[in-house]
Amino acid sequence: MQSKYSYLLKDKDVRRWFENLAARSKVTAMVYLRTLSLYCEMNGTDPKALLKVASTKEFRDSFIDFVRSLERQGKAGSYIVRFKKVLRSWFAFNGLDVKLKVNIAGEYDTPTIRDERVPSKEELDRILRLATPRGRVSIALMAFSGLRPESIGNYDGSDGLRLGDFVEAEITDEGLKVSKLPTMLVIRKELSKARHQYFTFVPEQTLTYINEHLSERIENDEELNRQTPLLGFDPRGIRKNSFLRTNLVTRDIREAIRRAGYSWRPYVLRAYFDTNMIIAESKGKVSHPYLQFMMGHKGDIEARYSTNKGVLPPDMIEDMRKCYKECLPYLLTSAQPLEQSSIVIEAKLEA
Repeated sequence: MQSKYSYLLKDKDVRRWFENLAARSKVTAMVYLRTLSLYCEMNGTDPKALLKVASTKEFRDSFIDFVRSLERQGKAGSYIVRFKKVLRSWFAFNGLDVKLKVNIAGEYDTPTIRDERVPSKEELDRILRLATPRGRVSIALMAFSGLRPESIGNYDGSDGLRLGDFVEAEITDEGLKVSKLPTMLVIRKELSKARHQYFTFVPEQTLTYINEHLSERIENDEELNRQTPLLGFDPRGIRKNSFLRTNLVTRDIREAIRRAGYSWRPYVLRAYFDTNMIIAESKGKVSHPYLQFMMGHKGDIEARYSTNKGVLPPDMIEDMRKCYKECLPYLLTSAQPLEQSSIVIEAKLEA
């Protein structure tokens, strides 16, 4: 890892702390290391020096002054509180129970997303049309199947979705061929934020985008198998990792959103899925436990799935597939049996 804060890892204790965090989440470990480095840089200190003064009143007072200084600079409370969390983590790892009793204004505020809203179908359709073939796949997986970007390609590019994760698909010279629609997509525990395996479903519209992307790679003589990464690299670029990193996945999405004239974050696409599935749930199309499971959240079905080592009864899987299919008119931008106008009419009748 080469970065301006990687020098901290030369200290064995810092490296142990970092690796301990990374065992649960590489993203968290990197964010915490960066934040610790920034705090030390802003205060002219280092991690070991902090341990020596952590229990003193002088340090607690200086931290309060640090917080107030950031508040006066207009920094968001959600940004400032990160320093508090990271310092407590570093101290606790070294056996120090340090109470940083400082109130932070707007600690739970998220000003960057305060006015953010979920795209309409028309807006999502515009984003899809202006995306690259590779970006279109990621957008559809988030908006139509509820995936997180880090499940598509992880933080350091060491893992990501593979063609074999489409467990019901056959890999052919033309891409993925499925016998059932919507088809199942397994999110392995290594790619799950909650570190448990689950599955969701992928509609025909997404499969069309996937096969368009794969056809470009096939034309460039790429051979496909079950271990092949779902997302390919630009053949003109330099391939540094096995899979596309999360920041490249989100870059593809962000660029498409910007081309369409919007300023949303990529994560708004997962909110699109969640919001429209909740609407479908209110219409009796899908149960809440099913929705929880497809979003990758822990719950009753996840517990049963994990206990049975990744196996659910076939009739339950088919019922989930049927429910998901009935939700598609609320999600997809391509023509469906129930058009958007029908949803509006239905809503007006119930109002």
